[in-house]
Amino acid sequence: MTSSDDPLVSTEWLAAHLGDARLRVLDASFKLPGARPAAYDDYLAAHIPGAVFFDVDAIADHATDLPHMYPDAAQFARDVAALGVSSGDTVVAYDSGSWMAAPRAWWMFLAFGHTNIKVLDGGLKKWRAEGGATESGAVTPTPGRFSATFDPAFVRSRRQIEDNLASRAEQVIDARSRERFEGRVAEPRPGLRAGHIPGSRNVPYGDLIDAATATMKSPADLRGAFEAAGVALDRPLVTSCGSGVSAGVLTLALYRLGVRGSALYDGSWAGWGLPDGPPLATGPT
Repeated sequence: MTSSDDPLVSTEWLAAHLGDARLRVLDASFKLPGARPAAYDDYLAAHIPGAVFFDVDAIADHATDLPHMYPDAAQFARDVAALGVSSGDTVVAYDSGSWMAAPRAWWMFLAFGHTNIKVLDGGLKKWRAEGGATESGAVTPTPGRFSATFDPAFVRSRRQIEDNLASRAEQVIDARSRERFEGRVAEPRPGLRAGHIPGSRNVPYGDLIDAATATMKSPADLRGAFEAAGVALDRPLVTSCGSGVSAGVLTLALYRLGVRGSALYDGSWAGWGLPDGPPLATGPT
């Protein structure tokens, strides 16, 4: 249904295709712990017609204390099928316009072998600003038939990032705000230490978004942001953040720049920043 290698689709494209039989739209909005109203409550109040809620905390490994870690392939297939998605469908994920989580859903679909997945540029914010229709209440979809095969190359574990401390074979890019990265403010998740992974670079995900339009900045601006942070785009890359969600914004931006083979640190600071976690650094890079 879409031919471009660009992981983004426009609001105009979505409006033209919203009634297509093999299109599935997911509201993947997410908020930091304690934020109210909750993302699901926002979804119930207003969402793009036909969209179902992709809950990153539900479609996750529930055997760990870390938040929204990747589930196994069987669970992902089961949970996504329950959202009405089948393997032959085109999937468009969006969020509120904050760019917090739709790219995480996009990367999860890719990691589990579903390549026909896009992110709505500008999300619900741009959709509504342009007069796009919304509806309220939950959508109950007809279950789909979805198969999934997990490719572990898409993610990194804490152990892999620890092993990388010495070799620095992969560059780690942190999507958190500069204040959090430098350890100048407390983490929103209680009990975590403040700081960053030693040797990592900081590209706050908000720097990649045009605040006025809620769209992702141009490839030239994206490239400039990474280069200004000292990131070499021709070397292996791993993205990180507070818990493995907003890191997806960096991953998507890198993908738009032609970078392939990057990985996302699942768990991110929620695992590294634990009181008994690995070494950390503070201050600017």
